[in-house]
Amino acid sequence: MSASYATGLPAVIRGEEAYQAARREKRRQVLLGAAILLVCLAISAWVSEARPSTLWAGLPRIGEYFGKILPDLRWHALFANAETEGSIAFWLYRLPEWSWLIFETANMAALATLMGSAVALLLCFPAARNIAPSPLVYHLARRSLEAMRTVPEIVYALIFVWAFGVGPLAGILAIALHSAGANGKLFAEAIENADLKAWEGVQSTGGSWVHACRFAVLPQVLPNILSYLLLRFEVNIRSASVIGFVGAGGIGEELYKVISFNYYEEISAIVLLIVLTVSCVDLVSERLRHAAIGRLEAAR
Repeated sequence: MSASYATGLPAVIRGEEAYQAARREKRRQVLLGAAILLVCLAISAWVSEARPSTLWAGLPRIGEYFGKILPDLRWHALFANAETEGSIAFWLYRLPEWSWLIFETANMAALATLMGSAVALLLCFPAARNIAPSPLVYHLARRSLEAMRTVPEIVYALIFVWAFGVGPLAGILAIALHSAGANGKLFAEAIENADLKAWEGVQSTGGSWVHACRFAVLPQVLPNILSYLLLRFEVNIRSASVIGFVGAGGIGEELYKVISFNYYEEISAIVLLIVLTVSCVDLVSERLRHAAIGRLEAAR
């Protein structure tokens, strides 16, 4: 055995021992973290009374409810007219009225998304830590966005229904406020990940803070902003369907009525229309998002 080999062997052994010790320490930390997480989950379940026995007792009732809302479709009458029980037309006998309410819901979501995203776009630049004019402005912008997105849309809707009366306006304002807070955070985080070389270049030529935001940062983050905006539109359609429960207009108001009166088959019909609408919007938004991002990347 050569002297160099004999000298290097203890170093290899020490390195392997250190590696195994590091692995044991990491495994210990993972197990400790998992144990703490399980304890926290158990405490949360106990505080919220989410007991396995209650869950197990309620599961059959969920199945029973879904069984009630399923339509009584019959194969021999499936494509008959709206006066024949067991047909699709009989199940969707109020389709024209529901379609208009779905259209109203989509309009609410679109207008609220645009309004909220406009506010988010104004606040996201001062809310970005890397380009905020001052720490005070940064914290004011961040706390404002947090306040807007912390309150659920349905709470905003209750306030606006009391202020403006029953109708779509209350729903639009409620969703717009929440969208401003949610999108503002996402926009600001996209700005914080932007490359600031262009920002420094604009400022070195005498450009103001607004000029640097407009010409240096916005072109970089515009694809992300557009992607978040379209995603928020999809989310807001679902939100607009829910806040109708408090009289904020749209298909949600009709869904609340049929649930209240236990019109089971009408519940499934409206839920199916909402699912189809969200799916269609998702497909269209995906195409628009990819097309717009492709154009923006090509322009850059």
